[in-house]
Amino acid sequence: MKILIIEDELDLQQVMVDFLSKEGYLTEVADRFEIGREKISLYQYGCILLDIAMPGGNGMQLLQLLREQGDTTPVIIISAKGAIDDRVEGLNLGADDYLPKPFHLAELHARVKSAIRRHHQHVDNRIMYKNVVLVPDDRKVLINEEEVQLNRKEFDVFYYFIIRPEKLVQKALLAESIWGDAVDQVDNLDFIYSQIKNLRKKLRDHGALVDIQAVYGVGYKLV
Repeated sequence: MKILIIEDELDLQQVMVDFLSKEGYLTEVADRFEIGREKISLYQYGCILLDIAMPGGNGMQLLQLLREQGDTTPVIIISAKGAIDDRVEGLNLGADDYLPKPFHLAELHARVKSAIRRHHQHVDNRIMYKNVVLVPDDRKVLINEEEVQLNRKEFDVFYYFIIRPEKLVQKALLAESIWGDAVDQVDNLDFIYSQIKNLRKKLRDHGALVDIQAVYGVGYKLV
């Protein structure tokens, strides 16, 4: 599960990243309005932690943009602003929860889990394509009703492709989405090839009517 933290207080941002990473979440961060807007436009997240005040804009604008796009990703507003008007505005714009600063990390985690759980209760998010079914909640992939054993990254990669069938996915964009901001620390993206090679073999061995096809020099697409 990937979480986006939009927070310009870098010390708090790092504390949240460290804590949520230890809890098993993949985290990405943004400390400015434009970076936050770019990330919510390009990537999908399990939950977004959103500060109101930030350089270059306002968190409420990002929330409004997200909902106008039809994106129902759970959003928890995290802000030092305690005015009731801010809470009301955020909830009216479609926020799922509001957590005022300062807060305990255990409460943050509880709010995240609750928001994600409520979201899944209202969404039938089984994804079907050809003879393949992906169940995000259970992290399962079924082919002809038989479960395919995928490791964590193989599942994340296939999830990324199955919600974008027939669409060309650039290698760098795939790496950023699956491996998060940490991908900036690697020298090259050759590791993606081995993940996709293993994934393709498992799909083929189970009789999938889909394949991940390489587009030379650019990336891949699910066909």
